[in-house]
Amino acid sequence: MTPADTTRRSSPPAAVVEAGDPALVVRGLRKSFSGRTVLDHLDLHLASGEFLALLGANGCGKSTALRCIVGLETPDAGTVTVHGHRLGAARGTEPAHLRRQTAMVFQQVHLVRRRSALDNVCAGALGRLPLRRSLAPILFPRALRQEAMACLERVGMADRAAEPAGRLSGGQQQRVAIARALCQRAKIILADEPVSALDPAAAEQVIGLLAGLAHERGLAVAAVLHQPQLALRHADRVVGLLHGRAVLDAAAATLTATDFEALYAPDHRPAEQEPR
Repeated sequence: MTPADTTRRSSPPAAVVEAGDPALVVRGLRKSFSGRTVLDHLDLHLASGEFLALLGANGCGKSTALRCIVGLETPDAGTVTVHGHRLGAARGTEPAHLRRQTAMVFQQVHLVRRRSALDNVCAGALGRLPLRRSLAPILFPRALRQEAMACLERVGMADRAAEPAGRLSGGQQQRVAIARALCQRAKIILADEPVSALDPAAAEQVIGLLAGLAHERGLAVAAVLHQPQLALRHADRVVGLLHGRAVLDAAAATLTATDFEALYAPDHRPAEQEPR
């Protein structure tokens, strides 16, 4: 892991969307499990048009932070603001359109394996469909299927639209999961270790895709990674967590090997991994 040995990404094309005002602001986020502090007054921000990489040793709070942001875990303290709207302390009480602004891509891809890639992508829109339309894939309206096909096209999977998700490779399944987030029309995409189970080539493709979506569509994208080289090649900014706090926050292009030493030093690794 020597940043100087990695190949820097090429400059983004002129058509990219410049990073704008914060789409996501986290302030003072705290979370403990069984008396062990996992997040300790974490501050974090993410702009529209920005691809952010979250790095740090196992147990430093990266995944827990994302889960608190999307409401899969309830923080003990702190605030989460999405496009200027502060999410309620009682998660799940926000308006549906506000909840749909944030999509999560998981390490373990949650696709319906026996359904086609297209049906899985259409499922991203269930939150905005009438109940009767969401009961069976056959009831998905034509306009939604066309939108889902466009999402599959964007991630390079249109030719596999009819393929059952269970027959796709790991990298292909992750791209379908990203297409599903696009079909949700999310403005913020959070990816929790999306490439940890992929081979290097597939990992490069998936991370490159996430970066491209941020730059081309103006989405706010953050990914938990365990590969600093991928972050250096694709991310605009890197945030490093240690003991539940952000101790590194800098443009990826400015970082060196020294910047990562404290994050991954063996004596800084917690005895237990953070809960998943």
